[in-house]
Formats: sequence, structure tokens, C-alpha cells
Amino acid sequence: MDLLFLSAEEIEALITPAGAVEAIERALRTSVDPELDAPRLFSPLAAGEFLLMPASSPDAVGIKVVTVAPGNPALGHPKIQALYVLFDAETLTPRVLLDGSSLTLIRTPATTAFAIRRLLELDPRGARRHVDRLVVFGTGPQAFAHVRTLEAVVDVRTVLVRGRSEAKSAAFAERLTAETGIAAAPLRDELGAADVVICASSTSEPLFDGTVLAPDTVVAAIGTHGLEAREVGPELLDRADIVVEARAAAMREYGTLLLAHGREHWQERGLANLRDLAAGAFRRQAGRVALYVGVGMSWQDLVIVSEVVQRRR
Repeated sequence: MDLLFLSAEEIEALITPAGAVEAIERALRTSVDPELDAPRLFSPLAAGEFLLMPASSPDAVGIKVVTVAPGNPALGHPKIQALYVLFDAETLTPRVLLDGSSLTLIRTPATTAFAIRRLLELDPRGARRHVDRLVVFGTGPQAFAHVRTLEAVVDVRTVLVRGRSEAKSAAFAERLTAETGIAAAPLRDELGAADVVICASSTSEPLFDGTVLAPDTVVAAIGTHGLEAREVGPELLDRADIVVEARAAAMREYGTLLLAHGREHWQERGLANLRDLAAGAFRRQAGRVALYVGVGMSWQDLVIVSEVVQRRR
């Protein structure tokens, strides 16, 4: 078996953050229907759980194998680790093995950045192509990758961050300014002046009072998964125009939505998905927050893997 391995460094050298955003948008406009994506499969383990994420396209099939070990950070290891296997679509022969953790740090921010960029373009007050104040909840790798990816496709002028401690917030801001040149500082009382808010925290409870946000703010809640976790509360959901990755996935595992209201509520209200957003089938209403909610889907990995492997060849 001739199996190619691509490390995190090789993957990052083959695709830029902006290139990843364009790959996600192109797939949504042409070939991907998120509603047809295979469900993510969870399997419990003594130290945590397996998460299996299969996906297929006319040209390739693949699966990401993820381990989630909540006790790892205390031991000096990553909480989430992963490998990706890409197969030939016809013979199902394994062809490429890739570092799955780096893929997660590419495809999740790329999908979020696409959603935020489109929601800014759809601002009822006029299309926007810059963010004066970006607020980020979280100081981990996903939070940092989200800022780096968003600033690759939108003009981000100031970042305000809130982590679990003042020290983590300050260190994140200092690193961000050093690596990107963007002015950054810990969040104080400026939440009401935010243009965009990214929630990239593993919290299980809402991170802030949703009534504080100004009308027309764009929010992305992408840091939690599961039916018992949520990053924003019902007071924000009730004043927001909402886009989800996929309606089917939302009804399976979006605690952010389902802890606020039951499935019947959301089915009656209706939810737009990312393909609707890409196709221009979603409209924002004046005076309402725009909220994107995501937990990560298998098709996103396959899109980025296919792009990376194509460039490698």
C-alpha cells in the first residue's frame, strides 16, 4: 500500500487561511449540500471519547478519527487529537494519511470566516468589509486560528479578548499583536460596541448577557458541541437571525439551540444553513443580531483535504 503522510507543517504550507475560506465557499456554491452530510459518530472511552467523522464526494471519501480527552491538558497533552484518512473513491483504498488536528484548526476557522464575511456583506445598513472591534471569547488554539483566518479575508482593526483568566487574556492579546500587528487587549466593558463576536470557548453555560449586544452585531458560536453545552443564551437567540451549518445537524446536537427551545420551535421558526448563505437565499433583518452556530461537520474536512492533496500533487 502506497500511503502518503502529510504532517501539520506540510498541510499548513499547502493552503493559506484565505485559500481555505475560498475552498469552503466554492464547495458550498457548487457541490456540497450540508444536509446530506453523514452524522458524526461518538463512542465513549475510559479517558474520554472517540469522534468519527466520515464524508464522501464524487472524487474521494475520507474519515477523521478524533479523540477527546478532557484530562489531557492537566497532563500537558492536547485535549483533542486526530488523524485523517483519505481513500480512493472507487476502490476505497487508503491513499493519504494526514494530521487531523491541524485540519481542524484550518477548516473550522475557514467555515466561520466564510459565514462572518457573508453576514457582514448582508448587513441591512450596507455591505461591510471591515471589523472595527472583534471580541473573542477563548484563548486556545481555535480562538487564535479564528482571528488569523478572519483577518485574512476581512479588515480586522481591533481585537478584544476574554479568557478564563486575566493573565491568559493578556498573553493572547500580546501574542496576537506580535504576530499580526492587530491592536489587541483584554476585554473590559466594550462588548456593547462590538461589530463581531466569536465564541471559541469550551464553556457549557452562556458566556455573556445577549441583551448587551448592539443591533446588527454578528456573532459566531463555534466552541462547544453536544446537547448539554451552549455558549449563548435564549435572550440572544430570540433577537437573532440564525444560520446553522445544517438543519439536520442542528437538531441532532446543537445544545446552544436545543437548551433554549425544543426541536418543534426551531422547525416552525425555520433555520437557514450555510448553503443558503452561500447561494444568497438568506436575508438579514434590520435591527437584529446575525448569529452563526456551528460544531464542525465532516464535509468541511473533506473539502480542505481534497484541496490540500490536489495542491500537493
